[in-house]
This record gives sequence, C-alpha cells and structure tokens, in this order.
Amino acid sequence: MNFTRWSARLPGTQRRAAARADGLPTALPSEGSVPTARADRPAATEDAPVALTPAVDELPVREVLDRIPALVALVHGPDHRLAYVNDAYVAAFGDRPPGEPARAALPELAGIGLLPLLDQVLRSSRPRTVKSRKVPGGRSYTFTCTPVPVEAPVVPEDGGKGDGSGKGNGSGGSGGGGGVLIFAADVTDHAEAAERLRASERRQRETAVTLQRSLLPQELEEPDDLRVAATYHPGGTETAVGGDWYDVITLGGGRTALVIGDVMGRGVRAAAVMGQLRTAVRAYARLDLPPHEVLQLLDGLAMEIDANQIATCVYAVHDPNEGRLVYASAGHLPILVRDESGTVLRADEPTGPPLGTGGWMHASGSVPLGPGSTAVLYTDGLVERRDADLDEGITSLAGALAGATGSPQVVCDRLVRSAGVTADHDDDVAVLVLQHPARTGPDGDLFRNAALELLGGVEAAPRARAFASGVLTSWRFPPDLHDLGVLAASELVANSLQHGTPPMRLRLRRTDRRLIVEVTDGDDHLPRRRRAEPADESGRGIAIIAAIASNWGSRRAPGGGKAVWCEFALARTT
Repeated sequence: MNFTRWSARLPGTQRRAAARADGLPTALPSEGSVPTARADRPAATEDAPVALTPAVDELPVREVLDRIPALVALVHGPDHRLAYVNDAYVAAFGDRPPGEPARAALPELAGIGLLPLLDQVLRSSRPRTVKSRKVPGGRSYTFTCTPVPVEAPVVPEDGGKGDGSGKGNGSGGSGGGGGVLIFAADVTDHAEAAERLRASERRQRETAVTLQRSLLPQELEEPDDLRVAATYHPGGTETAVGGDWYDVITLGGGRTALVIGDVMGRGVRAAAVMGQLRTAVRAYARLDLPPHEVLQLLDGLAMEIDANQIATCVYAVHDPNEGRLVYASAGHLPILVRDESGTVLRADEPTGPPLGTGGWMHASGSVPLGPGSTAVLYTDGLVERRDADLDEGITSLAGALAGATGSPQVVCDRLVRSAGVTADHDDDVAVLVLQHPARTGPDGDLFRNAALELLGGVEAAPRARAFASGVLTSWRFPPDLHDLGVLAASELVANSLQHGTPPMRLRLRRTDRRLIVEVTDGDDHLPRRRRAEPADESGRGIAIIAAIASNWGSRRAPGGGKAVWCEFALARTT
C-alpha cells in the first residue's frame, strides 16, 4: 500500500512552493517558528545561500497526515481493516488497534452508520460525503470517504512491530479489495449555529401559530337557522404560518354573516394584519351593511394598515326569510353550494380585486341557500397545488362536496382529507361549512314564519295588532310573551306609518331560541333611539322597543327602503 501516492490525494498535498517551480525545494521553518513575510525574506546570495529543506512530497507521509487538524483514517479490504489513523483522530477517540475490522476498531463510525457508506465507496469507486454527523463526545463532523487503489500489501514503516500508539500503517489482512481514505472535518460550530437558527425559526413559527389561533374565533357563534363548522390547519413545520381566517357573526333578526379571508404573506406580520382585518369585519358587520359596502370599507382599511400587503376575502349574509346567500368577493375563491338534490353550484361572479388595492367599486351577488343546502367557503391552501391548475383543484373540491354528507364538521373533515391535506402541507388551510337544515316534524314546528302586507292608513295599526295576536296565539306562546310581541308589532308599525313610506310589511318569525318581529317600508331613513321630552307627542316608540326586547336594530334593504326589527329570547327547553 503506497502511502506516498495516497498522500497526493489529500487536500493541499499537490501544491508546490514557488521556489519548487524553479527546481529548488523550499525551506521548512523550524517547529514553532513563524514564517517571515515574503517581502522580508533575505534574498539568496553567493556568500549566504538560502537553507534548503524538503518539499511536501519529500516529507514522510505520516508526518504530513499527523499535522492535519482534521481526522484521517485509512481502511482497506472488504471488511475495512484499519491501516492508519492520524494524531487528530487519536486525540478525538483514543488509540485504535491497526489491522482490526472497522466495526471493532472504529466503533464511533459504526455508531453513525458510516460503514455501509464505505461499502458503497468500494463498489462504485466514487467518493461519498455525509454532512454534519454527531459522534460520541458531542462533536459534529462532515465525513468524506474517498476510494484509494491498493498497489502492494500493507507493510508498517517500522517493519511490522508497530509503535504501541495504535497508529501506523497496519498489517492485518490482504491488500485486495482496495481501500478507503476517511477524512472528517470538524463542523461543530457550524452545526450548533444551524441548530440555533432552526430553534429560533421554530420559536418564531410557534409564536405566529399561537397568535394566529388566538385571533381566530375560539368558539363559533351558533345561528338559529344555520349549522356551522370550521377548521384551520397551519402549514407544515418548514412553512411559516399565513394569515388565513374565518368568522361567523349573528346580525340579529335571524340573519347571519359569514366571513373567510387570506392575508398574502407569512409569519407574525401576516397574522397581525389578519387580526386587524377580522376585528374590523366584526365592527362593520354590526352596521348591518350590504356585503359590498363592508368590503369597500375593508379595502380602505387594508391600505391604511399596510400599503404593501393585500388580502382576499368573501363576506356573505344569510337571511332565512329570503332563502339566499348574498355575498361580495374581493379576489377570493368562489363559494360552493350543494343543494338538496346534491347538485353543486359554483358562485363565481361578481368578484373584485383583493383588499388593499384600492380604486374599485365592489358589487354584491347572491346564490340560493334553501333548506337542505350546504355551502363551503375556503382558502387557496385547500385547492391550490404546484403541479395542477387552480380550476382543477376547485373542480375536485366540488366533486368531493357533492358526495359529502353528514354534519358540517363531518363535511369539513371529509373535504380536508379529500384534498390530501396533511401535517406537512405546504400552505395554511381554512374551511368554513354551513348548512341550512331541512326541518320536519316536531323540529319544524319550532321554526315558523308569518307575514302581513300593510297598505298604510289608520287601519294599519289595528290590523297589525290583530294579526300579531292571532299568530302568537297559534304558536302557543305564554301570555306575557304574547303581550310583548303584540306591543312590539304595534310600535314598529306605528313608527313606520309616521316616518316611512309604503309598501310596508309586518313579519313574525320564531325559532327554537327567539321570537323576531320585523317591519319593512320604502323609506331609507334609519330610526334611532332618542330621549323624548315630557311635552313631545312622539319619539317614544323605539325607546319602548329597546326597553321590552332583548335586542333590536335596523338596516337598509339592498333594493331600497329599510327594515326595523326586534327579538325576544325564548326559554330553552331540554
């Protein structure tokens, strides 16, 4: 085994000094001395010639290897018998017996799974590298294994007696099968720095996920007429958390607002922007504005929060009296609705640009959502894949929705599974499912509607009182709630007669939780509660409503006019 030839394969051993290029060997400084700068070295003269010392190739190979700070080991044969380890290797792991198979002589390499790599190097005659492996003692090394041809049997430089140090050329085994030179560079500092960086990234991601989850609703509000469920899956551990959010907001009068959105970008900043937008949506929803007006307000707010960050959003309102879902979209994915027969409708239009772009007038659209229907609102993480078109993902989701039955939570879970969302998914996923159940039998008796068209005139108020009294009696309300309902209907109709314009309608609705009284008319002016003076002949109607009802409010109708409503909570039955 020719060490001189093998040493030529080590890093740096093939370089030559400038003087050697002229045919002269360079001087070797004495041990512990510091070489002088090239400009300060004395020039050779006839009287004082420069001392000549051996070049790298003229040094004993062991001296070269032992001066390398990296770990060096040499094995040979199919069982990788140890031929040599350098001083750095002995300092790191202690003496190693030459001639023994690597599994016994180099247990630290067996412990990190390096022995199979030696077999690969011998078979392929190609070098292999494994990066940053931690060995016993806590240090980390990058190992490079290089095949070395064997040209002669291994003969120790001391004649086979060895020096008792555990180093040397080794003796056991034949030289057949070739050898492998193992070169290990200490990368402990780099590995520790990388681990600190990974730990910092994990902490930042955990902070963002915690912030994200804390800003999402901890419990969804429960509308009377809808059953809802939602789920949120953050991206995998290698993905920074995004700004997906959803919300369910009961508006009063039996109406419900549903929101889903996605802030572009990732990390704590995206989650913080999401939290501000979600809070703003809840505030704007209390104004009971049409969906497109809510998005218009959000668009301006998004520009104020961060002009460089945009968000997509869908804001929808469900009115059980209309049996429709009125919505507006700011660059978001289409709502999917499955009707009672299983047909899936895709609500594509109208769709405006994302929030934060400015200069766009949003518009509202509507899609049927009658009894027995299911609607799904979702973010792009559910349907977007790098190797497929986005429309393909939406079509696949529609197919999964067509066959998904059960409660909203069951539908949620099935859609997530059908989309292949796992713990290491590369994007955040938010899904909101709502169902308008078809109620029959005793359950259906708890949900009733009754309406009366009013033409105005002095007879309108008495007709409204008589109608309300008859309906509430047929619904078997207790006397106290019956009287409060009749009084509320009378006051709302009187207010509409005085301040509104025809056409007028009185609507009564009961659910399993509340009684709702609503009056609509053709005037856009919204009433407000004010304090009437003793001499005033009007201004007390809304004050009375606020005093007797558990909640009241008003809103403008999309086609013009307004609606004023109040509701009374019913005792829950077990």
